[in-house]
Amino acid sequence: MRRTNKNAKLGLKDLNKTVSLLGWVQNIRNLGSITFIDLRDISGIIQLLVDNEVIDTKSIKFEYLIAVTGLVQEKAVPNPNLVTGMIEIKVSKLNVISTSQVLPFNLNESTSASEDTKLKYRYLDLRRKESLRPLLIRHQISRIFREFFDHHGFIEVETPILTLSTPEGARDYLVPSRGQPGSFYALPQSPQLFKQILMVAGLERYYQFARCFRDEDLRSDRQPDFTQIDLEMSFMSQQEILKLMEKVLKKVFQQIVNYEVKLPLRQLTYHDAIDTYGSDKPDTRYEMKLQDLTKIGHQTSFEPFLKHKFIKGIIINNYATTLSRKKLDELVSMAKSMKLENLYALKVVNQKLEGGIMKYFDDITATSLIIDLNLKEQDVLLIAVSNVNHLLCSVLGNLRSFFAKELNLIPPHTYDLLWVVDFPMFEAVNGTSEITPSHHPFTRPKAGHEKYLAKKPLKALSSAFDIVINGYEAGGGSLRIYEESLQAQIFDLLKLSKAEQENRFGWFLEALKYGTPPHGGMAFGLDRLTMILANTNNIRDVIAFPKNVSAVCPLTNAPKPVAAKQLEELSLVLKEKNEKN
Repeated sequence: MRRTNKNAKLGLKDLNKTVSLLGWVQNIRNLGSITFIDLRDISGIIQLLVDNEVIDTKSIKFEYLIAVTGLVQEKAVPNPNLVTGMIEIKVSKLNVISTSQVLPFNLNESTSASEDTKLKYRYLDLRRKESLRPLLIRHQISRIFREFFDHHGFIEVETPILTLSTPEGARDYLVPSRGQPGSFYALPQSPQLFKQILMVAGLERYYQFARCFRDEDLRSDRQPDFTQIDLEMSFMSQQEILKLMEKVLKKVFQQIVNYEVKLPLRQLTYHDAIDTYGSDKPDTRYEMKLQDLTKIGHQTSFEPFLKHKFIKGIIINNYATTLSRKKLDELVSMAKSMKLENLYALKVVNQKLEGGIMKYFDDITATSLIIDLNLKEQDVLLIAVSNVNHLLCSVLGNLRSFFAKELNLIPPHTYDLLWVVDFPMFEAVNGTSEITPSHHPFTRPKAGHEKYLAKKPLKALSSAFDIVINGYEAGGGSLRIYEESLQAQIFDLLKLSKAEQENRFGWFLEALKYGTPPHGGMAFGLDRLTMILANTNNIRDVIAFPKNVSAVCPLTNAPKPVAAKQLEELSLVLKEKNEKN
């Protein structure tokens, strides 16, 4: 049967028109002489009215796919909750296209099915409006980006999926080569080197919706395979890149959630983000900033304060009554799980500070603490100490996020966008003299910081930047190194031998010898951006066929063992599970 209309496209303007529709039976109500059927297609639901004396509906069940022809008429009892709530279709012809077994779970919005069950039957779950909505938002975001890039002279280019293993912080997924036994391709963690090569090739502005793969532990905002909106530009300064990217974000928020992003976006340095919020991806929709208590803490006689270089805290307003001994023990355990030894709590009661450590404070110090921090009645001050500032800030930042959720401090349906800039070029590896890139080894030092590379590399800042939205890193990028000599210097600092450099990156270093333009770029996480705009905190909600928390696809049961013949063709032999190292 030919469909003349989609459900939600019909309205009062179509009264007395004969239409043909296709869809699934969402609901069915047999009232004796007549039957009402809610018919669902991709656009929405419309009500069918069937005369039981004309058409037998007894065999019609939930999720049968049917074709109907009928007359559009006005509803006797309108439903304002439906787009088509003013009309119904008086059916003159009904055919069953395909039947359905009894469903493994109800397809209503309040289904109690587990996540794994819904993912196993994802094709059914996506029939639910709430499950389909994030995919439609994802489609709209993709459309806006493509239109924007096309308007601004970007060229869409696909880069290889089977490529060379160049670890970028996570484990690679490796693909054995049948034609070259013992050799492996890797699935790309990002198209980083290829997009830089495109700049060497003179394309000037590139983008793609790039599939990326990282073998790392999963969490609510991370999947083993994901999509980046990847881009690169030649002859652009960092500020010019940020300004252009702000424009596309403004369009996305306008069109998807009708939210007006004010430009230019705030820029927060990495140092200030860590010191103020305890995170390089801070959610600044609420206050609870970290307070530096080092100076005042060192004025007390409390030994843990005097023994540690850094003392910081956070203020939890009106929490004194809630903070029981048991609750404080839970917070201390939480801090210890993050490798911070202890937490100390002070309460403001009757305009005075109370707590076990107050005997180490004189009256002047206690009064100064109340005045300097503007502490109010029933406020709680949580204090932590450490000789490692980054660890101290990170733990307090996590506690800040914990209290924001527990106390509902985040205003619903609000958005906060900012850039975090001036990241360190390198990080120390577990307190050793070894260093690793904070982003990746192709990131350019901030102008003027090249001088630190030879002797003080940990002091060097980079030309890297992240876009942070509601406490999520929604994208990141940098200016790139385009001189072969500087790139080789970075590899030397990372203790890559000349042989390793040639083996892993020789082809890339060779390309930098041929008139490479200054360039930079970034990548937006399409999944995370969709997750934020779809108002969900689970990245699996915005991916058509995601993996579960164990990195397993419940729909296909991948990964699974393969036949011995396949392994033989690839010259692979599996190690026995009980084989000792």
